[in-house]
Amino acid sequence: MLPAFGMTTSTAPSGEAAERPSVNQLRQAAIFNELGDDVIDRLMRLSTLISAPEGTEICRQGAPADRLFVLLEGQVVLANANTHGSNTVVEVVPPGGHFLLSAVLSGLPHLMSARSVTTARLIAVESDGLRALLHQEISLATAMLRAEAVDFGAMVRQICDLKLRTTAQRLGCYLLKLSDNAEANTVSLRLPFDKRLLAARLGCRQENLSRAFAALRSLGVETHGARVILHDIASLRTYAIPDDSAEFDAV
Repeated sequence: MLPAFGMTTSTAPSGEAAERPSVNQLRQAAIFNELGDDVIDRLMRLSTLISAPEGTEICRQGAPADRLFVLLEGQVVLANANTHGSNTVVEVVPPGGHFLLSAVLSGLPHLMSARSVTTARLIAVESDGLRALLHQEISLATAMLRAEAVDFGAMVRQICDLKLRTTAQRLGCYLLKLSDNAEANTVSLRLPFDKRLLAARLGCRQENLSRAFAALRSLGVETHGARVILHDIASLRTYAIPDDSAEFDAV
């Protein structure tokens, strides 16, 4: 089980105007990077920058979706809790990713909570203004539809992984993705977060993750804490059978 979400928040001091993101910061987001300058300028007026210390609850499951979030720096975990208080990690958002778009577009409450697992810097786009702008800018509406399709595709991929792949195969696919499709057969990489969170992201317990790493040793996977060396990428690919399409990799 994951620790409960904290209640730390990050806001501008009283009487101080909220800081707006720059054009370059908005374009760091995959969801916005193909929009024209005029649309980006209008989005800037709807957006504020947020600094979130580690452990900040950014939004809560069941709360109104009043802002779309884009992550500039750090990592944010998305989780869903049941009525008994148990929760599960749905995704870990990387820099450049957005989250909780479907709730913003539909005006429905959040289906997940979001919490920073490192110090994070985010853009928050006001949802009412964003929805109004969608009616005026077809390029923005197209970008939002595509982003929603990518989000849905990523969720389908994750469900299929849970149903069709063993824990060791899911881990292998994840490590291959971290290797960034390296052409060399050997690559050294670092896990982006601790193994407890990695286990939750892969849908398994920590002890199952340890067994999965052990199962991959015969395929050339060597671990030293957060550092992982893939000695035989070809064999690992043959075993894990990754989906090579990058179309649905974004959150």
